[in-house]
Amino acid sequence: MTARTYPGTGRRSAPARRVRDILRARIRSGVYGNRPLPSESQLAADFDTSRNVVRDALALLRDEGLVDRVPGAGTFVVADKAVQGLDRLRGLAETFETGSDRVVNTVLLAELVPATPIVAERLELEPGTPVVALERVRHLDGAPLSLDASYLTADVGAPLLECDLTGCDVFGLLEAELGLPLGSAAVSIEAVAADPTVAGLLAVRPGSPLLFLERLTYTDSGRPIDLEYVRYRGDRFSLSGRLHRIPVTPNRGAAEPKERG
Repeated sequence: MTARTYPGTGRRSAPARRVRDILRARIRSGVYGNRPLPSESQLAADFDTSRNVVRDALALLRDEGLVDRVPGAGTFVVADKAVQGLDRLRGLAETFETGSDRVVNTVLLAELVPATPIVAERLELEPGTPVVALERVRHLDGAPLSLDASYLTADVGAPLLECDLTGCDVFGLLEAELGLPLGSAAVSIEAVAADPTVAGLLAVRPGSPLLFLERLTYTDSGRPIDLEYVRYRGDRFSLSGRLHRIPVTPNRGAAEPKERG
């Protein structure tokens, strides 16, 4: 069978992209750790390809900010990505199962403010209703990971202003300090570029890729109480989960051909 080609799809660069994807998976799973990656010649032998293809694949990984190439020393992983699962609702510190100082927050804002129309709509409040605005830069292992902007209904957010917001997840505080059981969250995710202000706070270049997450969290009774806008560094964070296929029952009426007269 002859392979079908498509114009403008970068067919010549496809081998480099395939090698890049496999190397990225190996890096994310910790195969190389703090060691340099194998040499270009070794990788070329491993993938049964040319050194030029390997060189192009490593250049793609470098452009992503995942590796750094040091002349005379080799190619090194810049930073492992933190991975948060999509299997259940949990905070950042809960994700990494830490009671230590791996996750530390720099609080930029924590005060009562009038709800803007969009915040009021999401939290099912009247515009101008006081809400607690909480903005934090979240650090993982000493490096900035995300910029979180949260808006909480005043009745649950105001007590948090007296709590430790530098070392605790909001979810944990809501449940442990207020005894408020959480239920579910509506989540949307997209890619955005870092503006100069966000770039400065997250220690990345302006225009760097960020993973933008909007999350509206509900109590177990279905009341919306926490609207979050989270910007994660694209070079340090990823989301993962398992999706289950639900069989689709075909519409027999639409599938059956019409009888010819």
